[in-house]
Amino acid sequence: MKKTAHIISHSHWDREWYLPFEKHRYYFIKLMNHLIEQFKKEENSFRSFHLDGQTVLLEDYFDIHPENREIVKQLIKEKKLYIGPWYVLQDAFLTSSEANVRNLLIGMNDTKAYGHAAKIGYFPDTFGIYGQAPQLLKQAGIDTAAFGRGVKPTGFNNTVSDTPDFESPYSEMLWKSPDGSSVLGILFANWYSNGNEIPVEVEEAKAYWDKKLIDAEKYASTNQLLFMNGCDHQPLQRDIPEAIETAKALYPDYAFNHSSFEEYVAALKGSLPEKLQVIEGELRNQRTDGWSTLVNTASSRIYLKQWNNICQTLLEKVAEPLAAMNFLIGKSYPREYLRFMWKSLMKNHPHDSICGCSVDEVHREMMNRFERVKQMGEIFVEEKAKELALTIDTSKASKDDIPLVVMNTTGWEKNEVVTITVDIEKVYFSQMHFEEIPAYLQNKEVPSYQLIDDHGDPVDFQIDAPTIEFDYDLPEDKFRQPFFAKRARLSFFASGIPSFGYKTFYLVPGEQRMQLQDAQSSIVGMVMENDYVHLLFHEDGTYDLTHKGTGHIFRGLGIYEDTGDVGNEYMYKEASGLDAITSKGSQAKFTFLEKSDLRSTLEFTHTLTIPVSADDRLAMERNKLIWHKDRVAGRSSDKIPLTLRTVVTLEKGMKGPNFKLFIDNQATDHRLRVLYPTGLKSDTHKADSIFEIVTRPNIPKKEWENPSFCHHLQRFSSISDEKMGLTVATAGLQEYEILPGDGTVAITVLRSVAELGDWGYFPTPEAQCLGTQIAEWQVLPHEKDVIDSKAYVEAYQYKVPLTVIQTSPHKGAFPETHQFVNTEASDLVWTSLKVAEERDDVIIRWFNPSEKKENLKATINRNYQSYKSTILEERTNLTEDLYQIGKYEIITLGFDKEE
Repeated sequence: MKKTAHIISHSHWDREWYLPFEKHRYYFIKLMNHLIEQFKKEENSFRSFHLDGQTVLLEDYFDIHPENREIVKQLIKEKKLYIGPWYVLQDAFLTSSEANVRNLLIGMNDTKAYGHAAKIGYFPDTFGIYGQAPQLLKQAGIDTAAFGRGVKPTGFNNTVSDTPDFESPYSEMLWKSPDGSSVLGILFANWYSNGNEIPVEVEEAKAYWDKKLIDAEKYASTNQLLFMNGCDHQPLQRDIPEAIETAKALYPDYAFNHSSFEEYVAALKGSLPEKLQVIEGELRNQRTDGWSTLVNTASSRIYLKQWNNICQTLLEKVAEPLAAMNFLIGKSYPREYLRFMWKSLMKNHPHDSICGCSVDEVHREMMNRFERVKQMGEIFVEEKAKELALTIDTSKASKDDIPLVVMNTTGWEKNEVVTITVDIEKVYFSQMHFEEIPAYLQNKEVPSYQLIDDHGDPVDFQIDAPTIEFDYDLPEDKFRQPFFAKRARLSFFASGIPSFGYKTFYLVPGEQRMQLQDAQSSIVGMVMENDYVHLLFHEDGTYDLTHKGTGHIFRGLGIYEDTGDVGNEYMYKEASGLDAITSKGSQAKFTFLEKSDLRSTLEFTHTLTIPVSADDRLAMERNKLIWHKDRVAGRSSDKIPLTLRTVVTLEKGMKGPNFKLFIDNQATDHRLRVLYPTGLKSDTHKADSIFEIVTRPNIPKKEWENPSFCHHLQRFSSISDEKMGLTVATAGLQEYEILPGDGTVAITVLRSVAELGDWGYFPTPEAQCLGTQIAEWQVLPHEKDVIDSKAYVEAYQYKVPLTVIQTSPHKGAFPETHQFVNTEASDLVWTSLKVAEERDDVIIRWFNPSEKKENLKATINRNYQSYKSTILEERTNLTEDLYQIGKYEIITLGFDKEE
C-alpha cells in the first residue's frame, strides 16, 4: 500500500511573544489577506489552511478588515479555512479549570457562528498538558488531540531530540484521563514545522524529502504521514501546489495530498495498529533530561499569575455565581457582559502571555487587560450584590439599625471573619452645605453598637474608630449624589453562611460586646493560636505549627532561601559556586500589629545579604546564546540587602495561618523560595491541577538530569504520610518543588531573570521584578492526606471572599437567610455556578477528586429539574434524583424550569 504524505498548511500564531501584539497583528493581517487572495484564484489547487486552533485570531483580523467577514465565513463553511476549537491557545497549567472550560466553550460557540469547527484538541506548543484533557475533549465531542510537547524532549529553537526513548514508540498513541476517558493522541514528533517551506525545485526537493520522509516514518505507526507546512508566524507558502507536484514526480510510491486534520485523522483511524501505547494522565516531559520542560515559566513574572488569580477568582467564584443567584430571584442574566469579561481575561491566557515568557512590552499590555477585567468584575459584583440585597426582607430593622448581608457564592458553607466598612451616617450635599458636613458628623456622638444575626443572637465583632470620608452615589435615574459619611471598619465572625446563599446580620444600637485590644508590642518567642492551630515563632522567623486535633507539631517551618538564577524566562538554572543563602539562624524583628479574639496579626522582618547580580560571565553567555543548561556563570561578589517583611494573620475559624510577604527586591538574577520541612516520609505528593488533585512522584525518573525538579500548581501543594499532612495553599504562586530527604515543600515567591530565552537573545529587564513584590499563601496542617481529610475544602476557599454589603431596612420577597441551591456533594469539588450560554438553564459543575464513586444530589427552589449535562452545556435526557459520579469524573448538571 502506498504511503500518504498529508501536508497541512498552517501558521502557529502567538498573538504576542518576541514582538508585542500590534506588531505581530500587522503580519497576521498580511497572512490573512494573502490567504483570501490565494483562495480567490481561478483553477485554485490550494485546498485548505489550518488557522492554529484559536478563534480569537478572527476577531483580531475583523477589527481591521470587517468588510471581509462574510468572505472568511464562506471559506470556513467550505472547509477551506479551519478554525477552533479554542478561543485562544492557552497555557494549560497556569489557567484555572474553569478558564480551560470557557476557552473551549467560547471557542466552540464561535465556530458555530462561523460555520464549521476543526474538532481536534489542538495543543501545538502548549508547555505541558493536564491529565484531564482527554475527559474535557470527549465531553466536547472531540476524540483526537495533537500536541508538540509532553512526551518527547525539545531543545534550542524547538529542535526535537533524536533519542528514541520516550513514552510512546510512535507519534500516535492513546491518551487516557484518570477517569478512563481516552482520545487518540498525535505527537508532532518532528515538531509542527516538519513540512515547512517545501521546495519546488527538483534537486532541493529531493534533498528535502529524502530526509523528511525518513524522519516521519521513524515514528509513524501507519502509512499515513503527517507534514505540518508552517511554523511560528510562518508566511503563507503560496506555491505549495507546485511543491506537491514536484514531490509526486520524485516519489511515485508515495501519495502527496494537500490535506487537513479532518482528512488526515480519518485516514489515520482507518489504519491504526491494534495496540497503541497508552499514555495516562499529565504530559509534562517527565521522561526527559528535564532541561526543556519550560516548567519555570510558572515562576516568571509572578505578578502576572497573581493578577490572573485575582481576576479568575473574581469572575468564576464571585461574579458568575452572584449573577446566577440574581437570575434565580427573577433578574436577567447578563451573558454578554460576562462573556466580554471572560474574553478580555482570556486574551492574557496564551502560553507566551500568562507564562511571562515574552518581551517586556507584552506584559505591560497584559497588566492593562488585567486592570480592566478587575474593574469590570468589581463594579459588576457591587451592583449585583445591591440588587440581591434589595430583594431581602429586612423590614424588622429600625431606622437606626444597619442591615448587613453576607453572600456566599461558593459550593461550601462558610464560617469565617469578614470585614466591611459601614456607613454609620451620611449627609448628602443636597442636605447641607458641603463645607459644614464634616464638622457636623465629627461632633455627632456615635452610639454603642451590638451585632446580632437573623435570629437575634449576639455575634462577636470589633469596630474601629470612625472616620469622615467623601463619597458619592450614582443613581440610575438621577445625577450623581455626593456626600460625606461617618464610616467605621467592622469585623465579625460570620458563621453558617450557606453555600450558594446568604445570611443577614444587623448592627444595632446597644451595649458593645467586644473592644479592639491595643496590641502594639515587641515580643520574642511569639505565640499565635485559635481553636485549630498553635504557632510558636523563633528568633529567626521560623515557627513550630501544632495541629490541635492531633497534637502533631511541624517544627522549623517558614525558612526563606535565596539562590542565583542564570537561566531565562522559561527555565531556572542555578548559578555556579555559591550555596543557597537562607534565613535560618538569622535575627528577625517582631511586632504584633493586632491581637483580639477575632484576629491576631504578627509582623516580622528579615534582612538577608545577597549578591547584587550574577557575575560578568552571564552577559557573555547570553550574548553568545549559550543554552541555559550549559551556563557556568556564578553570582557577583558585590552584595546588597534583601529585606523581607512577613505579615502573619490568624483569625477565628481558620484551619491555618495566612502569610503575606513583602519583598524589597533590588537584586537581579536570583530566586527566592519559602521552605516547609515537614518531616513527612513519602514517595509521592499531591497538587491541585485542572479538575484534578494530581499525585506526583517526589523523585524524577532515571532520565532526569536537571538538579531542579519543579512542578506547577493551581491552588495548593500537599504532602502527607499515613497519619499527617501539610498543605500550602497559594494565591498566584504556581511553582513548587518537593525537596528530597525531609519532605520539604518549597514554594517559589520570586524569580528574577533578564532574558526571554528560546531562539535568540531578547533582553527582558522588567522580568527582574525589581522593587516591592508581594506573595501570599496559607499553611494548613491536617490528618491523613489532603483528600481524605478534606483539607482541600479550606485550600480551595483560600482568597475566595464572602461578599458583604450594607443595605437598608426594607420589605422584600426573600427571607433574611436563604440558600438558592441545595446540594449533597460533600466529597466533590465545586467549580462553577452560572447560567447557560444559549438558554435559561442554570449550570453547576463539580469534579470527583478521588478514585471512589460518589453520590450527588442537587436541587433548586422554584421548581427546577436537573439533568446531566456536559462542559459544552448540552441538554440531555438523563434526569435523576441522585447522580452517581464515577472516579475522577467531571460532572456538569443543568437545571431547567418545569413548565
